[in-house]
Amino acid sequence: MLSEDHVVMRKKSEKLYIIAYDIANDKRLAKVRKLVYSYALGGQKSALEVYLDKKSLKEIVKKLNTLVKDNDKVNIIQVHDKPLLFGRADFISYDQGVIIV
Repeated sequence: MLSEDHVVMRKKSEKLYIIAYDIANDKRLAKVRKLVYSYALGGQKSALEVYLDKKSLKEIVKKLNTLVKDNDKVNIIQVHDKPLLFGRADFISYDQGVIIV
């Protein structure tokens, strides 16, 4: 788990999204997983937290369009406020800076 010392580099123009997916084919699933994880900061299995600016959002949507078929499902949901957290969930503040691991 990240402590409050951890700061993730991001642009002010980036917004938080949740990308959740359910892909019917294992080969496509692996490709979608690899793509989404390349943008992700965290999450669980097929629901990931992703900070995207407009350009990156268009880029990932374009790439997903080439991978996803009619029997697959991908949701990209913008988070407008601080999320409600339950159980062991912990809110990580993302400010401009660098990742400290």
